[in-house]
Amino acid sequence: MDIYYNIDQLAKSIHDETTALRQDFHMYPEIGWFEMRTSAVIARYLTGLGYEVLTGRQVCDAASRMGAPDADSLAAHYERICDQNTPLEYVTEDMKEGFTGVIGILRCGEGPVVALRFDIDALPMTENARCDHRPFREGFASRNPGWMHACGHDSHIAMGLGTAWVLMQIRGELHGTIKLIFQPAEEGARGAKSIAAAGHLDDVDYFAATHIAPDHSIDDGDITPGTYGSLATTKLDVEFHGLAAHAGGYPEKGLDALQAAAHAAVALAGIPRHSGGMSRINVGTLYAGSGRNVIPDHAVMQLEVRGETTEINTYMTERARDICESAARMTGCTCEIRTVGEAPSQISDLAFVERIRDMIELHFPQYKVSTTYNSKNWGSEDIGFLMERVQAHGGQAVYMRTMTTMPSAQHTTAFDLDEKALDKGISVFAGIVYDVMKKGTC
Repeated sequence: MDIYYNIDQLAKSIHDETTALRQDFHMYPEIGWFEMRTSAVIARYLTGLGYEVLTGRQVCDAASRMGAPDADSLAAHYERICDQNTPLEYVTEDMKEGFTGVIGILRCGEGPVVALRFDIDALPMTENARCDHRPFREGFASRNPGWMHACGHDSHIAMGLGTAWVLMQIRGELHGTIKLIFQPAEEGARGAKSIAAAGHLDDVDYFAATHIAPDHSIDDGDITPGTYGSLATTKLDVEFHGLAAHAGGYPEKGLDALQAAAHAAVALAGIPRHSGGMSRINVGTLYAGSGRNVIPDHAVMQLEVRGETTEINTYMTERARDICESAARMTGCTCEIRTVGEAPSQISDLAFVERIRDMIELHFPQYKVSTTYNSKNWGSEDIGFLMERVQAHGGQAVYMRTMTTMPSAQHTTAFDLDEKALDKGISVFAGIVYDVMKKGTC
């Protein structure tokens, strides 16, 4: 029997299981660095299959994590997951401290090292509670108020676990090592850098990942085997510190942190754009003040910059930092600037993209490859850190798109997807691994 046909049949045979997994993760979403229950469920599943499993500080380099939550918030969330059918025996002390994420390793003798990445975090959004929203109607909408899987990472996890099961079924046909990376904190571009810094990609020859995408988008197939050009980005939190005073009685004694932040917000919008490509700047939040008659002594601004290339993003970041520091000095205030997320631009290796395209067209003809098989990406994605780490030592990396029906756009409160996408995602991932790791290939 053709092994690719067998892979596809195996993927379809566990459709009910992978759908149940996806819906379970959707029901209990966790945002970046809070993915305790998610990581525990993944670890239990991989352990049950026989994978070598890494968790906690084994996954992420502590010094490279960005935007980590405070201890009280983590402790409160742990108390919550204790009542959410969590396999608590797999919740390590590291996970309780925000060191989430899981890596499953399957060693199949001598051969290439292949890594697959699946992001696992949700978004800080409140899910739609209308009867026309399928997750609500069928009872698997978010049970964590203010958090929601609105980008499809729940489906990515289910694809990853389904792929892990299929690969175990064909283990005797594989030669080399497989690393399944379940990455925390992709949203806000906070998690991948710490996985790269931990060295997990340093021996990887081939790296692949995917993101679900709407089937009515620019992609005209079931699978787009390569993408390039996601915007590099830097996320900054800026705290302005001034001096409080009575606004009517002694205004000259105050140093207005809100005024400093407001000057910065206006000036940031005026950063000259770069001739080398697209650039973006956005001040998303600004919090300051305690009352109309008090000169504010504290202001907090959250902003981001993006660039078509890593170099353009660096230009935008440096100008943004200069403006914030100058606005503080101009008003007699001070400011602290923290980088809470970042990602470089990414590019897929064309030779690997074409290899995947050829493999799908030859062995999975039921899945159409998009006409533009290496497509321009949108937004930003910290997967660039993982891809760069592989490419730096001569490895090849691709970032794919898997199309599915979506009743509402990603990052909206009514987001959902057609779980048929899980089957083709699993088939393609397992097919890639077999194509690279079958006997006589490298």
